[in-house]
Amino acid sequence: MRVLGLTGGIGSGKSLVAGMFRKLGAEVIDADRLARDVVEPGQPALNEIVMAFGRDVLLPDGSLNRASLAAIIFADAAARQRLNAITHPRIRARMETEVAARNQRSGILILDIPLLYENGLAGSVEKVIVVWVDPRTQLQRLTERDRLSVDEARRRIAAQMPLDDKRARADEVIDNSGDRERTRRQVQAIYQRYAPPGAMPR
Repeated sequence: MRVLGLTGGIGSGKSLVAGMFRKLGAEVIDADRLARDVVEPGQPALNEIVMAFGRDVLLPDGSLNRASLAAIIFADAAARQRLNAITHPRIRARMETEVAARNQRSGILILDIPLLYENGLAGSVEKVIVVWVDPRTQLQRLTERDRLSVDEARRRIAAQMPLDDKRARADEVIDNSGDRERTRRQVQAIYQRYAPPGAMPR
């Protein structure tokens, strides 16, 4: 199985692209899903988060209040690093387990990792695909999707490596600034480049 990394920036449309790869026949492992799993009630990471940030980051049912935690970590780089130190090793371990379980299969495996470059994971995949949008589109989509103020959206964008830097390092780039059909054609072209001989997109 060929293992490709998929990354981008917040508001770039990476989840849309991951879904397109899945429809074509690729398997997708979503780091965001694994990140949610490791902070479920009863998981050690959630207890460590409460110890680091206080019980205000919990909802009444004992689950993580993601909005409350996000407000803390996107306003404070040290707090963000503290959270990453708790969650990232656990997420990486789960991802490695899921990849190993698929080693003997054929086809394409997409590792959907938002912070692939930031966490030094480019070497763990054969090629890196970056979903890129222009800065104006990224800001507009993020404010509309998450109902954030412009200043808050800019802080969240600034917490990640700039999309232009990711694009410069990428093996493949998908420009998601246009309409969905244009993006779909780019995804299909990349899928066909890496799919096993004779494999046809769905």
